Amino acid sequence: MDLKTASALHRLRLVSAPEAVSFLVLLVCSVLKRTTTFDAVPVMGAVHGVLFVIYVLFWADAWNRTKWDLKTAALYFVLSVLPFGGFYAERKLKRAAEDEVIASRARAEGKVSA
Repeated sequence: MDLKTASALHRLRLVSAPEAVSFLVLLVCSVLKRTTTFDAVPVMGAVHGVLFVIYVLFWADAWNRTKWDLKTAALYFVLSVLPFGGFYAERKLKRAAEDEVIASRARAEGKVSA
């Protein structure tokens, strides 16, 4: 994996959890708006919207650089629109990055042919 691909995956991983948190907070704010006089939906909607757009841009960059198959790319996109999906995506991306580092070190030591 080259540096740009690793960076793209790292950026996607970093935005996954905040995007998931903003989605959950937006859901809570929506419930509070309908049950109380508290209305933070416009603010949280904007925050979540910005984070979602950033996630989609980073997702597209990661897909382009990693050459994921359609199934993998669709999985990461669907995870962005599910509650708690961003947390799962972050864990999965972290695990994939760690596996790639191990494989890269093995190739560098000549243990595995590329």
